Amino acid sequence: MSLWTLLLIGVIATAILHIAGVFTRSLKLVWIVIVFLWAVVIGTLLHEIKPQGYEAIAKMQGKYEDTDRLIKEAGEEISVYELLKIKQSYEAHRNSLNKKRK
Repeated sequence: MSLWTLLLIGVIATAILHIAGVFTRSLKLVWIVIVFLWAVVIGTLLHEIKPQGYEAIAKMQGKYEDTDRLIKEAGEEISVYELLKIKQSYEAHRNSLNKKRK
């Protein structure tokens, strides 16, 4: 899932919550909830991954040049968002290689 897809889902959820707040006449409460949800999501994406994530990255490393570049750019502490980008790159290369074999 790309970052743009996640952002689109977030914007749609925000619009739905806003409309619900208008109909229930509780806009202040709804916007407090919206801000809280966005803060939690952004905090989660920027949080460092668990040790199992580093093990998964070690398995992906050394197979594709683009994936290795993303791993190198991520540095010592890899966030959840960076892990998603690395996995997406790895899967794209693996899927294209499988299509060539068929």
